Amino acid sequence: MAVNAPPQYFRVEQEFRKAQTLQEQVDCLERMLVLLPKHKASEKVQADLKTRLKDAKEALQVERSAPKKVKSFRFPRQGAGAVSILGGPNSGKSRLLAELTKAQPEVAPYPFTTREPLPGMMAFEDVAVQLIDTPPVTDTVFEAYLPNIVRTADAALLCFDGSSDDAPEETLTVIQQFADRSTVLGAASGFVDEDFAKVQIRTLLVVTHASDPQLADRLEFYEEMNPPALERVLVDFETGLGVAELPSAIYRLLGVMRIYTKVPGKPVERNSPFTLPIGSSVEALAERIHNDLAASLKFAKVWGSGLHDGQSVGKDHILAEQDVVELHTA
Repeated sequence: MAVNAPPQYFRVEQEFRKAQTLQEQVDCLERMLVLLPKHKASEKVQADLKTRLKDAKEALQVERSAPKKVKSFRFPRQGAGAVSILGGPNSGKSRLLAELTKAQPEVAPYPFTTREPLPGMMAFEDVAVQLIDTPPVTDTVFEAYLPNIVRTADAALLCFDGSSDDAPEETLTVIQQFADRSTVLGAASGFVDEDFAKVQIRTLLVVTHASDPQLADRLEFYEEMNPPALERVLVDFETGLGVAELPSAIYRLLGVMRIYTKVPGKPVERNSPFTLPIGSSVEALAERIHNDLAASLKFAKVWGSGLHDGQSVGKDHILAEQDVVELHTA
């Protein structure tokens, strides 16, 4: 049943899913409870939020009083979004990071060369995307900090070694290891409706060594094992197959759009666009820039979206990729 929550609620819900600390989770849950409409249709959501808030506060208290024993990693969010790179041993994760960014991970033909997560920035046209390489996952090796890295990212790349007969089983093992920890590698990002504690991360299956002559047989075997339905790209860094198209596929995976702004009477600023979730409004853009701007916003002029150049629109107008927006407060 629809609870008819305002857009601000869903933006805070998105912040909660990406929260990297328990304190950030507590802050988001408290704001979500304030923003959620109070009526019969929202009673279950209210109860879920209160339970999650109670659990988060208790966990925060335990964390503050307990000695630090487990490694943890936090990466400041940069660019249009963050994408974690996952996979089994020798699946091509580190090679992918090295090819698409200026990071210099150790790349070797033996397993477990990646011992700790390593970030790098991938350029795509006029924006950048943060990629985070992670240690390999097996049925017996799984770093405790991995779910937090994946859950707080915007999307994930799951590497499948097209040259290895072990790739189908190893890839499914990675999927299952995360699923066992309430982190679902799937076709979309957000909470799992049936279980508020589970988070789904939109995942792209990146098939590396895709020029291998036995690739089709390995992919067929993989599909017979009934994996989750994931979008798929084929790449081969030795032959160049699919490499040029990969940054675009990763950008699309984020589900964001580039919005350019201009000051009245000034030219458009095209060197550093804002990136917002697809379907965002003029008001959401104003909030991204500054809360005070959103509060005083009266209307906007937009170039793009099939409108006349400089057409005046209201704050609820839905923006589109590469729109140019001029915000007016009076």
